[in-house]
Amino acid sequence: MSKDASGTGGRPPTGENRTTGPIVGLTDNAQIPKSRVISWALWDWGSASFNAVVTTFVFSTYLASSLFVDPAVVDAAGGDASDPQLTLALATNATHLSTGLLIAGILVALFAPVMGQRSDGSGKRKFWLGVNTLLVVIAMAAMVFVEGSPAFLVLGIVLISAGNVFFEFAGVNYNAMLVQVSNRSNVGKVSGMGWGLGYVGGIVLLALLLLLFIQSFGTEGQAGILGVTTDDGLNIRLAILFSAVWFAVFAIPLMVKVPEIPRITRRNRTSFFASYASLFRTIGRLAKNSPQVLVFLIASAVFRDGLAGVFTFGAIIAAQVFHFSSSEVLYFAVAANLVAGIGTFAGGWLDDRVGAKKIIMTSLVGLVIFGAAVLFVGDAQIGFWICGLFLCLFVGPVQSASRSFLSRITPPGREGEIFGLYATTGRAVSFLAPGLFTLFVGLTGDTRFGILGIVIVLLAGLLLMLPVKAKPSTIA
Repeated sequence: MSKDASGTGGRPPTGENRTTGPIVGLTDNAQIPKSRVISWALWDWGSASFNAVVTTFVFSTYLASSLFVDPAVVDAAGGDASDPQLTLALATNATHLSTGLLIAGILVALFAPVMGQRSDGSGKRKFWLGVNTLLVVIAMAAMVFVEGSPAFLVLGIVLISAGNVFFEFAGVNYNAMLVQVSNRSNVGKVSGMGWGLGYVGGIVLLALLLLLFIQSFGTEGQAGILGVTTDDGLNIRLAILFSAVWFAVFAIPLMVKVPEIPRITRRNRTSFFASYASLFRTIGRLAKNSPQVLVFLIASAVFRDGLAGVFTFGAIIAAQVFHFSSSEVLYFAVAANLVAGIGTFAGGWLDDRVGAKKIIMTSLVGLVIFGAAVLFVGDAQIGFWICGLFLCLFVGPVQSASRSFLSRITPPGREGEIFGLYATTGRAVSFLAPGLFTLFVGLTGDTRFGILGIVIVLLAGLLLMLPVKAKPSTIA
């Protein structure tokens, strides 16, 4: 490559790292062993244990349940889920949870960009993926100690927030690995396969948890075929522990089969804080020489935060507004992951044929329409089923197509930098959906209106995406 984004003929500006050595990048015809592709995608399969079980359908709804409300308020409600005092207490707990996730998002925004940048060329991309995956697993395993009592609410929020931070740090390296397991002609398919396997893995895991730990088979105080007691939420806590082991097991193939990136010799290494200056210089060069790339990074950061909000708060809305039981939430979760998996596999196939931007735009329009529809379906569960499943149909294609879109416009030798910027800028605005969810719930005292905040974030991302060219130029 004769020139980089700075226009300096490949010479980095004064004070930035110079590098020499082999560079791994997305190529036109690279033949990647299928075992490597599958091993990479199995991390997505295993990650469903955190995405689907912890942040969406099980642990988050467990924290938002009446187990964590003052027993006096619960007793006064007499089992009436529509009691105003109980509704307010549940909404307050949901606000506490969203605040914890808001803080987690700010921490990711502060630290993840530079951590991703500094891992470039280090020869330790897989190493740091493994470290952060292990920290997620540890946080999940510790959730077994979160008893169903108001006294344990803070511990639960701290663990789910910490898990989100480490999961996003892991995602920096995992997303950057896409260029190691695909080429330009199949990157959409490979990206879609990863996301799709994540949803299928969610179906399998949620079905197992329902059977083993959550579904009631008629014996009072016990759940699952194992007959685990429901006292203090022990059945839910053991389900999370099982999920932690699940993630650990399915992360192993990637660590074994996908090779580590080559280490690039670095000269003039910068300090941690100086790396922020380097990051800002990179953003400045993007704004000057490749504004379309920068606009896409900003747009995707916004709408991906909206997608995270759909998963994080969707099950809470189902439980608190539409009065889904724990088992009903999991029934919906299985159906949701099935629909999302179908949408993602189909989107990945179409991505390589019609272009990633069309997939992104169509899906965002669908998300805005059916997200807003939740406000108008009353309290009938069938309304949430319809809207929720359509939302899930569009979520996966956006995620997969966004990753493949950026991979196609990133030139060889710059993948780590740009993918790191992509993966981390997504969290730089991760306070938007939790913040707006908290705001609307706080203003109305009704958890249902939290969806309005999520829809606003998705709509903002859609509008920001409009000027992005379907075939933007590569970074020269």
